[in-house]
Amino acid sequence: MKSKNFQLKIPPEISEQLKLTDETPVKLVVKRDRLVVQLEEPRLQLFQNRVLVWPLATALLTSIGFYIFCLWRGLRSVPLAGDRSLATAIIVIGVIMGTLLFAGFFIRDRNNPQNHFTKNIYWRNFPVIVLSFALILALILIGSMWLLGMLFKGAIFGTATASIIVFAFSLVTNSAMVYFALIVDAGVLSTVLILVIISGVVIAMAVNNQKYWWQHNLSFLGTSNASSGWQFNATLIFSALLMIALIDYLFVSLHEFFPRSRRLLVLRILLTLTAIDLGLVGVFPNNVNSHDLHDEVAIFLVYFIIALIVGVRWLLPNITRDFLYLSYGVGIALVIAELLFQVFGYFSLTAFEMVGFVIAFGWLLMLLDRIEALINSGTEGLIEPGSESSK
Repeated sequence: MKSKNFQLKIPPEISEQLKLTDETPVKLVVKRDRLVVQLEEPRLQLFQNRVLVWPLATALLTSIGFYIFCLWRGLRSVPLAGDRSLATAIIVIGVIMGTLLFAGFFIRDRNNPQNHFTKNIYWRNFPVIVLSFALILALILIGSMWLLGMLFKGAIFGTATASIIVFAFSLVTNSAMVYFALIVDAGVLSTVLILVIISGVVIAMAVNNQKYWWQHNLSFLGTSNASSGWQFNATLIFSALLMIALIDYLFVSLHEFFPRSRRLLVLRILLTLTAIDLGLVGVFPNNVNSHDLHDEVAIFLVYFIIALIVGVRWLLPNITRDFLYLSYGVGIALVIAELLFQVFGYFSLTAFEMVGFVIAFGWLLMLLDRIEALINSGTEGLIEPGSESSK
């Protein structure tokens, strides 16, 4: 079969926006029967080379520091689990060093012309993003150390062996945090949002001192009667801040393709108000002194979701018929859940709140995903439909 060479014409405005040069590496990828031109990721290539020095060097320094600390305290052995243990050291060192490396490389990559995510992130959102990844890292390390403590009960290590283990865990966590700092985008941020809210709620359920909390309602987890109340409320507040950061990034990016769009402005305001209202549910827990405020903000949260479902047809540009039908289906499902709770008494209050939250929050994430897809396809109308071929 005779091969042919093809040349793709890219308009100057696209070239300037993506900062393309003659040396910019690209690749052709087939996705859903479409030929897509993608930029290579020099950030990942860089990670495989010089960037790896930083996780390695910091892991080595922290393990040496841990060994010196043990000698200074006169410790000849270190237990795996406990307050003053190897697990505690790994968690504390891992979270601190991993967070610092993530923040450093996230800031550094803002100057990378290939990184279209960090350049559209304002500094007001930077702390929330960093703390989100730090929280996920802390939860992973705590869970891992708990599992190892259960598997190796009573295990004790010499200081040299313990220092080697600290080095191994530090190298893995530091490398992972640097990696995510270099590849973070809207999709990764959405995943982090899901992990934060699910892990926070699950932990609040697990450590709650009231075994039959579900006989009250979901908001009981945030009251003063629950030992995990502050964790549940902090999860809602932190998730709201992370959602605001994600909304901010998406609409800043979307503004490049749809400038001065009043519909998008209304959609952004509704989404931001929804996120703020979610945070207020945590700010005003369902205690006696704030019960009325809690109910008010919870009701407004429902109103905002309904407004988004009804108005998405007019507010979101280039909306697909499938997503429109899905949105209407979500609205119908919420109405059915309301009827099963209020009219037929089939759902308990806790079941109704959990079902409604899962359906509404899942639809919100799909809406944010549709907005991200709109950004990714925003240049399609600017690219010339033809290409020039030459032998």
